[in-house]
Amino acid sequence: MRVILAEDSTLLREGLVRLLAEEGHEVLAAVGDGEALVEAVSRAGADVDAVVADVRMPPTHTDEGLRAALEIRRLRPDVRVLVLSQYVEKKYATELMSGDIEGVGYLLKDRVAQVSDFLEALDRVGAGGTAFDPEVVRQLLARTSHADPLTKLTARERQVLELMAQGLTNASIAQTLHVSQSAVEKHVNALFDKLELSHTTGYSRRVLAVLRYLGS
Repeated sequence: MRVILAEDSTLLREGLVRLLAEEGHEVLAAVGDGEALVEAVSRAGADVDAVVADVRMPPTHTDEGLRAALEIRRLRPDVRVLVLSQYVEKKYATELMSGDIEGVGYLLKDRVAQVSDFLEALDRVGAGGTAFDPEVVRQLLARTSHADPLTKLTARERQVLELMAQGLTNASIAQTLHVSQSAVEKHVNALFDKLELSHTTGYSRRVLAVLRYLGS
């Protein structure tokens, strides 16, 4: 995968460059702010497959990285985006997840320290899937627990939805919950029914289900 990195911490940025290179990815550029990220993607043209960006970068260290990621998704929807954050930024996470979340990920930086988790998330996003940190999903779902549709879910259906929001496939969900894949499929179909998505066409029902519960 051809990747562009944006991280203002020189130590972390260089560490990620080395890690990705060792895993066979090509790092086209490694920059330290959001503006430079957008410029790097523009220069790379069709050569870039994905970007990995910190949410907070210079000059204000607020949402520069996120705004750059959203701009890239607007201009180049074919480019995959994996955003990193030190904390669960509910506002920023919701904004990122309120559009098309295929090929989008949001990880806490603690997850980056778990190298296998980080690389698996990048691979999933690069393949057009989603990868959202379990803690991010937990907090966002907790925030919307007052919503009427959520109260219709059983405890198991809620677990399945949370794992769907992280980007897991039915097979991976079955493995995580130690149940059969057919059981997971039944839970997925049940929550589609409760969300009135069973007959939806033209859009991914999994994506719509996740977005609805994240309050988009």
